[in-house]
Amino acid sequence: MSGGVDSSVVAAYLLEQGYEVIGITMQLWDHGDSMAAGGKTCCALDDVYDARQVASRLGIPFYVVNMESLFHQAVVRDFIETYRKGQTPNPCVRCNQVLKFEALLEKAKALGADFLATGHYAIQKTSSNGFPRLYRGVDQNKDQSYFLFATTVVQLKFLRFPLGTLTKAQTRTLAEKYDLHVAKKQESQDVCFVPDGNYDAFFKTHAPEALLPGPIVDHNGVHLGNHKGLSCYTVGQRRGLGVSAPHPLYVIAIVPETNTLVVGSDDALMGSRLTLSRYNWLGDSSPVEDQRILAKIRYAAQPQPARLKNWQDIGLEVIFDQPQRAIAPGQACVFYDESDRVLGGGWIDPLFG
Repeated sequence: MSGGVDSSVVAAYLLEQGYEVIGITMQLWDHGDSMAAGGKTCCALDDVYDARQVASRLGIPFYVVNMESLFHQAVVRDFIETYRKGQTPNPCVRCNQVLKFEALLEKAKALGADFLATGHYAIQKTSSNGFPRLYRGVDQNKDQSYFLFATTVVQLKFLRFPLGTLTKAQTRTLAEKYDLHVAKKQESQDVCFVPDGNYDAFFKTHAPEALLPGPIVDHNGVHLGNHKGLSCYTVGQRRGLGVSAPHPLYVIAIVPETNTLVVGSDDALMGSRLTLSRYNWLGDSSPVEDQRILAKIRYAAQPQPARLKNWQDIGLEVIFDQPQRAIAPGQACVFYDESDRVLGGGWIDPLFG
């Protein structure tokens, strides 16, 4: 229970279905500095308070588990190190992978739970032979299956996503029906440990060495200006570059070895392939050579037709039918089939970045 409307509705819904429900919340991050500055994030202390209020309203046991140390090590440090390597991290995937579906899952089992339910908009089904399968949520605007690609088959057997067949509007209607005070609570759009999306302030506090200025050059190596630290940029970015040109410029490459930001035209952002040296497979059988898939290279993107090249189980290459814009190393590429089933996914390597 995060204190938001989604997980709160899940708790009330399962209770209505006759389940014995236990509420559990992860305390992940000390938001004292953020809140003093007027920031608003998810997973803050007021969210823990909201979760506790909902649990009290429903009359269910409620536990808060302090996972700040693990969160800092597995998510925040990974976030910083990924930016240092000139890549763009996805901390929400890491949090689901390590915190929710490893550490929290073990806590749930220790409490004697039969399964762990969350407020993710995704669908879990079981095949006739008992094999768990993951699918996109019905609400395409809220589908969160992209963030769940790293979930293992073993974990999926223990997970439930009751909101997968609902829209966000239907969830809020249920929250009002259950008389939950969070029915109209606003969602946070920021990374939970970067309040208001202020990356400069975050790195100044937690990794000032990541803000080392350096050159901005075009694809021919011509010096155009200076950047304020590679961690402040991502492939495809246009705003905030601080350089002028006769045509719009975008970040097309980040080179940490020389602390250089490379910019160019929008056309230079197009690419037809990417590689994944770290991936998770959820299909019924191992990926095969030239297997047809639909692939998403970022959460907000639509799945695009592509095929897989398999490197003898040590990596995958994704080749798109049509060039894709701004393939960002460090981000996740997630695979689907025509039925919206999640086949797996992995972390994009810098090779074709």
